[in-house]
Amino acid sequence: MNTAETLRNDVEQELRWDPSVSAEKIGVSVNRGVVELDGHVSSLYEKWAAERVALRVLNVTSIASEIVVDLPFDGIRTDEDIALAATTHLTWNFQVPDTIKVTVSKGCLTLTGVAEWHFQKAEAERAVRSLNGVRGVFNEIELKPKVSALGVKIKIENALKRDAQIDSNNITVETVGSDVTLRGRVHSWHERQDAEYAAFGAPGVASVSNLLTISS
Repeated sequence: MNTAETLRNDVEQELRWDPSVSAEKIGVSVNRGVVELDGHVSSLYEKWAAERVALRVLNVTSIASEIVVDLPFDGIRTDEDIALAATTHLTWNFQVPDTIKVTVSKGCLTLTGVAEWHFQKAEAERAVRSLNGVRGVFNEIELKPKVSALGVKIKIENALKRDAQIDSNNITVETVGSDVTLRGRVHSWHERQDAEYAAFGAPGVASVSNLLTISS
């Protein structure tokens, strides 16, 4: 079995293993090292779950997802119903600032507004992604941090050093305003993701360009 076949088999096994994914609906192929997912699922959450599961497989570095969300008849909701449900979920979520607004068109939600922290932007998307009837989410929330670039850089470097799962010796942190770039080498996809999460955890980070490469 060659490398591509091994990787495809590993992803298929992981999809079958995870109860949040209907693996029989998902097709897997590998093209030039990129894992391609296709098929039809009945909710946006299922699509997201399949992508998340595939990404955690060892040696998977990128995903091309062509999974289509086909809502069942009883899962179809009007845009007005979806907007009301989304607004309620955002209002009741204490991690989401009240500056976040939602609009709905043909089952697709667009989030707008301003947040200070990246986790607030991510939490707003997470809160509405699993709502019944949602076909897609466009997260256009703007981040307006209040921390200097130097302060962000120092906080991220310290966070990487504290994390036992990350070898920070081979990671370089660069900051331009509120934008962060990570360069260097890590040992696995999980370590690469952990480094990115650590960077996003710093106050004032608007974006992270993760250029870390994976080497054994």
